[in-house]
Amino acid sequence: MVIEEYTEEIVSIAKRENNTKRAYLVVNRLQGKHIPVEPSKPMGMFHALAQKVKAAYQGQALLAVGFAETATAIGAAVAAELGVPYIQTTREAVPGVEYLYFSEAHSHAAEQKLMKDDLDQMIGGIGRIVFIEDEVTTGNTILNIIGLLRKHYGNQIRFSVASLLNGMDEEAMGRYLVQQIDALYLVKTDHSHYGKVAGQSAGDGVYHKPSKVQGRGDGAACPSGRGLCQADAGQLQEIRIPGAQNARRMVQGAAYQAACQALWEKVQEAVPFEAAQDILVLGTEEFMYPPLFVAHQLQLLGHKVKCHATTRSPIAVSKEKDYPLHERYELASLYDGSRVTFVYDLAQYSLVLILTDAPCQENREGSISAGLVSLQDALCSCGNQNIYCIRWCET
Repeated sequence: MVIEEYTEEIVSIAKRENNTKRAYLVVNRLQGKHIPVEPSKPMGMFHALAQKVKAAYQGQALLAVGFAETATAIGAAVAAELGVPYIQTTREAVPGVEYLYFSEAHSHAAEQKLMKDDLDQMIGGIGRIVFIEDEVTTGNTILNIIGLLRKHYGNQIRFSVASLLNGMDEEAMGRYLVQQIDALYLVKTDHSHYGKVAGQSAGDGVYHKPSKVQGRGDGAACPSGRGLCQADAGQLQEIRIPGAQNARRMVQGAAYQAACQALWEKVQEAVPFEAAQDILVLGTEEFMYPPLFVAHQLQLLGHKVKCHATTRSPIAVSKEKDYPLHERYELASLYDGSRVTFVYDLAQYSLVLILTDAPCQENREGSISAGLVSLQDALCSCGNQNIYCIRWCET
């Protein structure tokens, strides 16, 4: 894969909604999170970052840590390419484990967790932890978690942050230098004017509220085991595929990549693809790398593919041509029907694949979950009729 040179031209500035901590959001046009993109674009960018990490730490025992929710695909891609252990932070509940809690001060959902049980088992064989981020502004979140890790494990481990974008000023970089924390990145950004840019946005885009968020009584119940169910004839079919690895727990990069390959092979068996289709592959919240991997494989077969993901981030949308996001759909989360999530700039495709690791939660009528209902409604409102929800399950 050719390593491209990236510049600040890949950056767009959006306005955060109801966030007094930081008024703007840095949106990477090539990342495949908020903006639909061809999967080869984020894959190429993640490869470039992996090569920087490889060149800097050849032969070192690394652990890659990806930050939820926007950097989970980046972290997994880097770990897979380097063949190193990987774990992501999470805001989801994982039963039966002890957490390390830390805060992400500027976020709308500040609490982050890392699995202490898994770190306890791995820490003796790790020489350096590399935190993988989409963008770093002040570096304070990384400092928070490094301070926590040093408190629990001492000073024997070295630390780095590798990000697609780095907007740290000289003072922030100086703090990292004093603490001997390396900062690797693809693009240096200047955040000094981002707040002003966000403030100039009219926020007059199209906002869609969900029409149904409690689940439909007329849909078929999800099966208790693997198989296929149909929520609305000709619109959505649900498939469960076993063999999932949960990157909220420690995984090996090579094994995680192999599991994604196995997922792709099962998707090929289960979904009747036609020649040269126009396809959307949509991930859900923290679950981003396996959908991106599947999307890339489809693109390599000659399909016209776009990928992005649902998100917790409430971002203002606007009609301005140069503004990154124009239409917003409010959803119930597939992971927790009482939680609000969003997806941006949907369009009509000949085939839609929703890939998720959210468990199937039947509502009281035995129908598909509130989250899947609201996402299906959003997709159907854009004219999408051929929709598959693929749940990647451990068993």
